Amino acid sequence: MIELRDVHKTFGSNQVLRGVNLTIPSGQNTVVIGGSGTGKSVLLKCILGLVTPDQGVITVDGTKVTEAPRDAFLSRFGMLFQGGALFDSLPVWQNVAFRLLRGPLKRPRDEAKEIAIAKLRRVGLSPDVAERLPAELSGGMQKRVSLARAIAAEPEIIFFDEPTTGLDPIMSGVINDLIREIVTEMGVTAMTITHDMTSVRAIADRVAMLHGGKIRWTGPLSEMDAATDPYVDQFIHGRAQGPIETLR
Repeated sequence: MIELRDVHKTFGSNQVLRGVNLTIPSGQNTVVIGGSGTGKSVLLKCILGLVTPDQGVITVDGTKVTEAPRDAFLSRFGMLFQGGALFDSLPVWQNVAFRLLRGPLKRPRDEAKEIAIAKLRRVGLSPDVAERLPAELSGGMQKRVSLARAIAAEPEIIFFDEPTTGLDPIMSGVINDLIREIVTEMGVTAMTITHDMTSVRAIADRVAMLHGGKIRWTGPLSEMDAATDPYVDQFIHGRAQGPIETLR
């Protein structure tokens, strides 16, 4: 579904991506792992066309990102943002139905609200939550609202950006289970970026490690623990000693 070939991106003197090659297959969840500041979010933004690579080609379903009509292209995606990124001034249902209330996917207001409530139920939230403001919800509930928004427009592709950041272990498990179920039920292509190895093991079909601006290793989750790459081995086991430099 998504293919990146020799993708480079530099900001000033900072070379973030240095020739990324990655294939994200249709109908699976590919999880990109790597430490903070390794370029995972930049990679995601390049796929969405929010950041233009300096070099290389990115295609989605065979079409170059740089040549795709923007509205039609972006309507294929859903996004769970790191930190939720809910609109504080809008009630929960309007957050969930945000794309359904405007733009090319616009639906009648009543229909949009019905869809929002249905998606809230899908992530385990009752209809009474719909009229509340995000500030009235716990962190875990806000994350589930964000997940409901990501699936509200029935996207073909969903990106999950650090989906368990800031959550306790129990709520992280709830979110991981929901992501796994939703990807399977909807048959979507998913890409997750995270450094949470518990989340990786719970939701990944395939894993790719980004380090030094390149993909160090990629393969099925079942083969990750047997990977011989020293960067992968150090990262997935959380070892202080290894080729990945740590601040002393």
